[in-house]
Amino acid sequence: MRRYWAALSVLLGLCGVFLWSSPVGAQQVQPRWGRDYFPNVVLQDQDGRSLRFYDDMIQGKIVSINFVYTTCTDICPLDTAQLREVQRILGDRVGREIHMYTISINPERDTPADLRRFMRSYDVAPGWTFLTGSRADIDLLQRRLGLRPVGERNLRDHDTSIIVGNERTGQWIRRSAYESPRLLADLLARTLQNYATAPVNPRLSYSAAGQVADTSQGAYLFRTRCRSCHTLGEGDRLGPDLAGVTRSRPHAWLARWIREPDRVLAERDATALALLSRYRNVPMPNLGLNEAEVNQLIEYLERQDQAAGAAPNAASPRR
Repeated sequence: MRRYWAALSVLLGLCGVFLWSSPVGAQQVQPRWGRDYFPNVVLQDQDGRSLRFYDDMIQGKIVSINFVYTTCTDICPLDTAQLREVQRILGDRVGREIHMYTISINPERDTPADLRRFMRSYDVAPGWTFLTGSRADIDLLQRRLGLRPVGERNLRDHDTSIIVGNERTGQWIRRSAYESPRLLADLLARTLQNYATAPVNPRLSYSAAGQVADTSQGAYLFRTRCRSCHTLGEGDRLGPDLAGVTRSRPHAWLARWIREPDRVLAERDATALALLSRYRNVPMPNLGLNEAEVNQLIEYLERQDQAAGAAPNAASPRR
């Protein structure tokens, strides 16, 4: 028993030392990854201006960083649409207290002019910067951010993660391209600021919580893969409103369009080309869904159409 109380006294004494000394220690903490870790390579933004990665882009800032290429037809369109929704949620805080950067992994092709066209296609608002540079510098940046670079011939295999961080505190977080835009926005606006700001998502009581009406895999796929570009009865976004789509398109065509839209476009399918032209030339991404997932997604859309009476939105063109 004496040993127990002796050990407890030592433990409490140590706790007291830590509690007493923590304010001083907190003031002396330096970022773990700073100038000595991040390269100060020079990149060019969409307007042709040169920016140094550490000095101009991240030093002392809260940032999001992701890597795409403008001719990508699989995950990059979804990645960009997700971040566009993050920018919409954050509003004018982007470019002022939160800095969003998208860097091309195909710098031999993606010039500043290409980046500007890409931004216009996705209706990117001011404050979000797109950049290009040399392949060696961009590969080095990816490695320092914990991502695996790929060669020019393997662009489709590139890492699509979104990196968010606070350079001043040294806190860096890696997130999936399928992450909820609201959660990403809250990470940037609140978590990385040590919860010193108001939450992006209002805190509601449990009594105000809505019931999840559909917990199917198809509903999950729509929320995580489709909702950044499409709605169901709320009008067009980057892509068409999908209300009534299971009635307006043949099942076989719709299933193939969802599973391999890049091939359908490559075959010059008239319907696919018309959709591409109508919606800012933003390609439908190939999300890598298998046959079962495609069927689950279509079944979910069919249930929504049945529940709504499958009345097409008059404001939207044929989907």
